[in-house]
Amino acid sequence: MTSKSGLKNFKKPLSCTTETSLSKDQVAELYRYLKMTRMFDEITVRLKRQSKLTGGVFTSLGQEATAVGTAFALEPQDFIAPLIRDIGAVFVKGILPRTIFAQYLGKANAPSRATDVQFHFADLEKGFVGPISHLGDMIPVMTGILLAARMKKENRVAVAYLGEGASSTGAFHEGVNFGAVQKLPLITVIENNGYAYSTPTRNQANCEAFVDKAVGYGILGLQVDGNDIVACYETMKTAVEHARGGNGSVLIEALTYRRKGHAEHDNQSYVPKGEIEHWAKNNDPIARFEHYLTEEKILSKEEMDKVVEDVSNYLESELAVAEEAGLPDPVSAAYDVFDNSVMPPAFKKKVLEK
Repeated sequence: MTSKSGLKNFKKPLSCTTETSLSKDQVAELYRYLKMTRMFDEITVRLKRQSKLTGGVFTSLGQEATAVGTAFALEPQDFIAPLIRDIGAVFVKGILPRTIFAQYLGKANAPSRATDVQFHFADLEKGFVGPISHLGDMIPVMTGILLAARMKKENRVAVAYLGEGASSTGAFHEGVNFGAVQKLPLITVIENNGYAYSTPTRNQANCEAFVDKAVGYGILGLQVDGNDIVACYETMKTAVEHARGGNGSVLIEALTYRRKGHAEHDNQSYVPKGEIEHWAKNNDPIARFEHYLTEEKILSKEEMDKVVEDVSNYLESELAVAEEAGLPDPVSAAYDVFDNSVMPPAFKKKVLEK
């Protein structure tokens, strides 16, 4: 069965892959990250409706498993370039919620000092390069990181996440092609979530599947059920072993679904009636994973409830830390923009007095 968006629909609730190399403790950790991702998004929506956020809010509702599962298969030295809906991958890489809350709230201690109110920042120590609005452009950035790593003889893999719509851009082609030719350990994850803003998948490309694009670049192509977090992990593990082993780049297509609009301002009027409800009922990544955890006797309902309680308390405490931080001094808006070493003496004196 295929929806009008061009994605496969599922007729009944599904569980997750049962064969995995993950330990029970690791599977339980995956659940914590999965719940943290959704609950973080719920808090940002709440803050937006309270008018505490001035920027856009882009949630990953319905597709959290792709980011969390794939990032979980990486090593600490590996780099990621996520999209706005890949906050789960950012958490897996060790970025604290308070840091992103501070960004959203425009606080002085945010990495961008409120010059940006999204997670458009970098933490190179943790292997995180924040997303930018120019979709597909982070693929060439990742190739640059990998070329530098090769010159320095560093054992790194780099992952660039993007939606299926961005695979139509020149930056996508140039980046993936360059990585393929150079045999760089680049992994490009196409999150096929049904829509590129309001453009359905069927109007985005004429190929049967986006993974087929890998053939044209001569690289390994893998397709995965993006709402099966265990499958996402195992698929990325295969990709990482291939790339790190010197076999070149990999293209992964993760089939998932975006259950909210492009951002909070998007009412999704372009979505066929009943499609969102269908995916929520039959293919929610968290419900599927919880079913798996119960079936495999990894976590009981009581233990899952405890994880939810702990994550809720943790996120609220992280938000409190961010909210208590001060706002930036207006003059700091000019920092790192102009060459302040040649400021007019009177203005320089004013800045120093601050």
